Amino acid sequence: MKTYEVIHEIFNQCPGNHSRDNFIQEVDMESPEVWLNAKFNSEKELRMEKTEKEDGSVVYDVMTAEVHQRFTFSEI
Repeated sequence: MKTYEVIHEIFNQCPGNHSRDNFIQEVDMESPEVWLNAKFNSEKELRMEKTEKEDGSVVYDVMTAEVHQRFTFSEI
């Protein structure tokens, strides 16, 4: 099991309000994809896009029920 720093951003979809909520935590997990699938296992409408960055971090853009969330995983 590996330890990751997880940055979780929730984007506000309201017109005129472009702020977002940010959360940072350290999580022990098998892999980011397994962790995200467990987190969103009850979501019927789930889309995930994975981007691997040059610095080694992995970014998942997650859309569920019209809510855009971004998870950035950096191995510690």
